[in-house]
Order: sequence, then C-alpha cells, then structure tokens
Amino acid sequence: MAAAATMAAAARELVLRAGTLDMEEEEGPLGGGPGLQETLQLGELDITSDEFILDEVDVHIQANLEDELVKEALKTGVDLRHYSKQVELELQQIEQKSIRDYIQESENIASLHNQITACDAVLERMEQMLGAFQSDLSSISSEIRILQEQSGAMNIRLRNRQAVRGKLGELVDGLVVPSALVTAILEAPVTEPRFLEQLQELDAKAAAVREQEARGTAACADVRGVLDRLRVKAVTKIREFILQKIYSFRKPMTNYQIPQTALLKYRFFYQFLLGNERATAKEIRDEYVETLSKIYLSYYRSYLGRLMKVQYEEVAEKDDLMGVEDTAKKGFFSKPSLRSRNTIFTLGTRGSVISPTELEAPILVPHTAQRGEQRYPFEALFRSQHYALLDNSCREYLFICEFFVVSGPAAHDLFHAVMGRTLSMTLKHLESYLADCYDAIAVFLCIHIVLRFRNIAAKRDVPALDRYWEQVLALLWPRFELILEMNVQSVRSTDPQRLGGLDTRPHYITRRYAEFSSALVSINQTIPNERTMQLLGQLQVEVENFVLRVAAEFSSRKEQLVFLINNYDMMLGVLMERAADDSKEVESFQQLLNARTQEFIEELLSPPFGGLVAFVKEAEALIERGQAERLRGEEARVTQLIRGFGSSWKSSVESLSQDVMRSFTNFRNGTSIIQGALTQLIQLYHRFHRVLSQPQLRALPARAELINIHHLMVELKKHKPNF
Repeated sequence: MAAAATMAAAARELVLRAGTLDMEEEEGPLGGGPGLQETLQLGELDITSDEFILDEVDVHIQANLEDELVKEALKTGVDLRHYSKQVELELQQIEQKSIRDYIQESENIASLHNQITACDAVLERMEQMLGAFQSDLSSISSEIRILQEQSGAMNIRLRNRQAVRGKLGELVDGLVVPSALVTAILEAPVTEPRFLEQLQELDAKAAAVREQEARGTAACADVRGVLDRLRVKAVTKIREFILQKIYSFRKPMTNYQIPQTALLKYRFFYQFLLGNERATAKEIRDEYVETLSKIYLSYYRSYLGRLMKVQYEEVAEKDDLMGVEDTAKKGFFSKPSLRSRNTIFTLGTRGSVISPTELEAPILVPHTAQRGEQRYPFEALFRSQHYALLDNSCREYLFICEFFVVSGPAAHDLFHAVMGRTLSMTLKHLESYLADCYDAIAVFLCIHIVLRFRNIAAKRDVPALDRYWEQVLALLWPRFELILEMNVQSVRSTDPQRLGGLDTRPHYITRRYAEFSSALVSINQTIPNERTMQLLGQLQVEVENFVLRVAAEFSSRKEQLVFLINNYDMMLGVLMERAADDSKEVESFQQLLNARTQEFIEELLSPPFGGLVAFVKEAEALIERGQAERLRGEEARVTQLIRGFGSSWKSSVESLSQDVMRSFTNFRNGTSIIQGALTQLIQLYHRFHRVLSQPQLRALPARAELINIHHLMVELKKHKPNF
C-alpha cells in the first residue's frame, strides 16, 4: 500500500508537470496562441528589498509593456482576471485527465519499476565480478613481472656459462695435443701434405700455449714438454729439407729456378722457423744468400765473358769521329776505317733492338752464335745481358718477398745481399767498356734500353733495381754527351783545305751528320730528352758552318750554291726518312734549302736573261715612282731585248736544263729546280709584257714580235723533265 501511495503521488506530480507543459504547448494568449509561452520578464524585482529603486521599476514596467503578449491583451481589451480563471480551470481539467491516464498505466509503470530494480541488481553483480577480475589481473601482472625478472636472470647465467664454455673449450682445444699431430711430426716426410697440415696445427698450438703462459694459465705446464719436443723434431726435419734444396743449387748445370719453385710450395716451413726457431731461420737465410750470391756472380761473369766474344770486331775508336777525313790513317799497320766509320754514324736496323718485339726477345746464346759465326753490335749484347739480369732479378725479388716474408726496406736489403755482387760486377764491366767506347748510337740505344727495362720493372712491381738503373744511366749519359761533344769539336776543327779535292756533290761529312742526326732524332722521339736535343742543336750549327766553309772554297757563286743545295737536300732527305716532318732539324734545313734554291734560280737565269731581268726591275721601279715617261728613251733597248729573247730563249732553256741536271745528284731536286726556274721565267716574261703595255711603249713596232705568253708556257712545258 505504501508503494501504491508513493506511485500515486508521483503520478500526480507527473500529471501536473505534463499538464502545464501541454497547456504551454497548446494554448497561446487568450486561450489560442503561442503567446502564453512567453512570461513577463520582471527581472530581479524585489519590492521588499531596501535597495528597491523606483527608476528600475519604471524600467521593468516599460519593458513588460513592450512584450508582444501584453500588447496583444491591451489591444483586444481582454479581462485578465477572467482569462486567468479560465486558464486555471483548463489546467485542472488537464490534470484530471492526466491522472486518469497514469492510473490506467500504473501496472506498466510498476512493471517498469520492477525491471529497473532487477537491472540494478544485475549491474551490481557485474560490478562485483569486474572488481574481482580487476584484482585477479593485477595479481597476474605482478606474477608476469616476477617471471620476466627470473627469465632475464636465467638468460644472463646461460650466456655466462656459454661464454665460459667457449673460452674453456678454446683453451682445452689449444692445449690438447692429438695423436695425429704427434704421428705426423715424428714419422711423416716433410713433403707429404699431412706433415704440412700438422705443422700448421703445431704452430697454432705453440702460439696458443705461449699466449696462455703469458696469462698465467697453470695447465700450460702439462703440454709444454710435449710441444717443445715436437717443435725440435719439426725444426730439425725442416732445416735438413731446406738446406738440401739450397745445396742442390750448387750442382753444375742446375736450373736453380726449379728448386726455388719447390721451396715456394713449402714457404710455411720458413715461417714456422721464423716463429719458433729464429737462429735456424737466420742460418737458412744466410746460407741461401751466400749460395745464390755466388751462383749469380759466377753465372753472369761467365755469360758476360762469352757474350763479348760475339761482338763485331770492328768497333768505333777515338779517331772515328764525324769531322775526321776518310783519307786519314791511324798508323802504318792500321786498316782502312771507312766501313767502320760509315756504320757507326748509320742506324740501319740497329734501332730494332728497342722495339717491343726485340726488347723482350729471348737472350742471346753465345756458343750458338759462335757456331753460326754470328756477330752483334754492343747494344744487342747489352740488351741480352740486362734482359737476363732484369728477368732473374724480378724473379729473385718476388721469391725473397714471398719465401722469407719480407717487404719494403728489408726486402731491398735482402735482395742486394743476394744480387749486390753481381750488380757491382756488371757496373764495373760497363764502366770499363765505356772508357774506350766511341759509338754514340750504341750508347744512346743502351740508354733507351735501360729506360724501357726500368718501366718493365716498375710494371712488375720490383723496385729493387731502381738504384741499379740510376747507376747505369749515370755511366751512359756522361759518355754519350762526351762522344757527342767530341764529334761537335771534330766538325768545328775541320779545315776544308785539308779535305783534298772538292766537288759540288754532297760531302761525306754532311752525309755522316745526316745519318747520325736522323738516327738520334728517331730514337729520341720515343722517349724525348731535352739534353740530347741541345747537343744535336750544337752539332747542327757546326755542320751548317762547316758546309758554308767548304762552299767558300769554290770560286764561283753558282758552284757554291750547287754545293749548298746538294748538301742541304741530302741532309733533308735523310732526316725526313726517320725524323718527324715537324722536327726542328727538318724545318731548319727546309728553310735553308728553299733560300739557296731561290738564289740559285736567280743565278741560273742571270746569264741568258740578265738584261731582261734588269730592265723589268728598272721599269717597274720607274712606274711605281710615277716616272713612266722615262721609258720613252728605252725603245732601242726594249727592241733589242724582244728580239734577243725571241731568238735565244729556246736554246737558253735547253742549256739551263742540262746544266741543272748535271749539277745536282738528286734528280727529284734537279727537276724541282728546273720547274722553279721555268716558272720564274714565265713570271718574268709576263711582267715584261705588262711593262710594254704602258702608254709610253704601247706604240713600239717591236711589240709585234713579242711571244704570246700562252705559247711560251706550252713550249716551256716541253722542257719539264719527267722522272
């Protein structure tokens, strides 16, 4: 009953609220419009307050009068008291209606209340369950953290134990001496692969024991004795094997490269000795150095002696210089030196010794050359000797670096301990030979052989010979410069009057120079050297002066020019065969030849056509100065020149051609000179025609006898030689 009374009171309250809301929604002002929803806004009006102010009341009244509902009520004249009662009556009706509606729905409301109560109970139980779950989860998370900490600690212990196990395993493995190692070291021959394998194992164990002993490991004392006995046995066997290989080098006719190759297969033997028995390693190295040093010295001394026996018998001597006359004799019993002088100034096929194919060709075999009676110039012997030295030195240096485990300065010192005596012997022999050598081409070829061999050694990465190459060049360069200066001095001091009979053909001294200069220029082009070009420039100046001195011995200028042209042409032709077209020597002699050729052509045209040349030059000068009127007084002279040229030019040209072909030994050069002379003659006659076309000589009767210029050109072409 109490619950029913409570629900009834609540229903009434809900009905009143709903009725008020419905009235506000359904009725407006005067019972029909929405105006009742708006209430009068009196603000905070409090007439009982001491702070009441009339001005504020006026403001509120004025504001309410402006309200739309009030305005509408005042405007229609509605009685507000009646309207208020009507509204109250309607409210009561609505309230009664709402109460009846709620009483009708009371069962549903009670059911809803019961459901809500049940839901509250369910939610309460769920809240309790979730609280229990939350407490369980908090306890689980703490357990997980504990497990994680335990797992981390176990991992740390595991890693520590694994690390200890690994270190301990390495220590045990390094200290334990297996039976296979003992058997191989004691019984197996050193050449068997298993001996080498177990030797490497022994070396590793010995190193491990030394390392552990330094750390104070007490277990090393248990295996030290065994390892020492095995090490002594291995050192003994290795020493005997290597010394046996070294002693095999000493057998006559032994190819020492074969034992060296065998030693390289067992280069670890020396590394083992170096790490375990340095005294034995030093003994083996000293024995190797002593043995190979003697072998190389003996081999190269013998080879060099036999090699010099196949050199040409005729070699250049101190009197075989460029400026020495061919008729000079060196003594009563001396042989004519013409052939030797020709060969020492001519390159011929000697330059092939520095070609890539010949440079690294097999070395000469002296006894084979002697049986075949073959002879070679010095540069060929030098190439063979030093190629053998280069090849063996490179092989020896690489063997030393690989077998004896050295590099840098240590490798250089060990190499020179082996090859030093041989290199010194070779330098002394070269120095002795150069003291009496006067073959500049041979010395220059040797210089270029050394330069190329030095590059080959650098490509093979063998720097041990660098000092030797410098020493060889220090011997060759001064001798080459001395021989070149001797030749320069010989040409400078040559007296043309002592050379016997002279003719206009190329002189043998200039031919020597041409062959010699072209030889050196062609060699120097491969690896240019400025000092060589300076010495050749000095020699060229002296030869040019010599040619001028010899030319001065001729009485006539024409013979002088013929001699100069023949010599310049010969030197230019020889130089162009070997030297580049843009070389200084070629350009210099080309300029000299062109200048002397032009002068000779003028000299050649002077006797038959000198009068014509003189008149044309005088007339052109007068015309240029504006004095052409003076040509009127030259009519007789012009007439004589026209008739003289017309009657004699053919015979003069014929004589001129024959004279040129007799004077010049080079037909091609003679042909060029004839062509130049005829061209200049045509140009001269053409200029003569232009002079006669001046108004002062235009009316000259003899002009009718002038030869047509085109006809003259056709006739002169018939005199052009064809070769």
